[in-house]
Amino acid sequence: MSIRPAQITLGLTPRSRFDIVDVAAKISHEYGDVFKDYRKITCCSFHTTAGYLEQQLCTKLHYSENRLKQFIRIYQKLFPPNAGYLHDSTELREELSESEKERESVNADSHLTFMSAGLKNCVTYVNGPKLPIYFIDLDGVYKHHRRNRRTTILAYNNEEIVYHGRFFIPAAGEHPINAFNLKDPRYGLFLHLKDLVDSYGIDKGLIDIGLAQEERHAALTVNEYETLLIRNDLPRALSNPLRYIVRRGKKLLQNPASIPGKTRSYATYDIIHLYNELTKNVQLRPSVVEKVLSRLSTPISRIFRLKRHITLLVSNNADTGAGHIVQGTYQSPILLQRQMADKGVRCLEITLRNFG
Repeated sequence: MSIRPAQITLGLTPRSRFDIVDVAAKISHEYGDVFKDYRKITCCSFHTTAGYLEQQLCTKLHYSENRLKQFIRIYQKLFPPNAGYLHDSTELREELSESEKERESVNADSHLTFMSAGLKNCVTYVNGPKLPIYFIDLDGVYKHHRRNRRTTILAYNNEEIVYHGRFFIPAAGEHPINAFNLKDPRYGLFLHLKDLVDSYGIDKGLIDIGLAQEERHAALTVNEYETLLIRNDLPRALSNPLRYIVRRGKKLLQNPASIPGKTRSYATYDIIHLYNELTKNVQLRPSVVEKVLSRLSTPISRIFRLKRHITLLVSNNADTGAGHIVQGTYQSPILLQRQMADKGVRCLEITLRNFG
């Protein structure tokens, strides 16, 4: 007889602004070995500056918390705090009341780090004895206020693909670098997803949303679709990856040996773009630039670990009822593109999985 999926929602209190918590160890400590008989574990974060890395990368980092911190800090160096982000100009945030502006966290760097480092709202791990699962918080403390974080962990043994199909999103725009809020009701995506979940009677499962194989120069993420962040700060970061590090100074570039050797291979760069930006904006000699690049990147590719797929958890509880798509208040699936889409349309592939 198969075991029904089991679910736990944890409340987490961060110890510092940048914090890492092993939720598997926390569950074991508080609940015992409740997940030992399950093959897979899905973890879902409700936040836009706190989430998970995929298991494949954690395996490469040997599940080392220290290496994980070093990996994240490379991206934090690219997006340091207080580097002139428009998202942090609360006086421009018309959607906030005056009292909300006083409490609003200055955290554009955390959003950009989340997206560029490849953090995800929802990941699935193959379960293993004493295998750590790290919840990574990039903005846990602001002005001595500790945030209340939540994460849902769902364990299961069996899954069945009950639907696979395509959905088209209008992606025309005036600028080649653009972002589209897939939660916008005008696209009809979430209505379509809800209809699918209802039609197949899913109580617990996953919705996988990916870019079709033919799509190029595009990516998907789940984050806050705030206009100044998504329409201004993010495009600037995508068009000029060194913008903010140049603004803050040259320390990292002048001292590449300060980057931990074990994680250099994971800090990937576009060599041509970096070469042009370094020689133009930082005014380093070409020989110095080549030395920096050789130390930073092996192999060389784009620095941003933007993803081609996202996952949404479907679950049921006493508050939401059956078949609820689990999302935090400020979370939105976002389609990013670095070049114009062919014919102004992007194709998504949707897969619906039922857990049993």
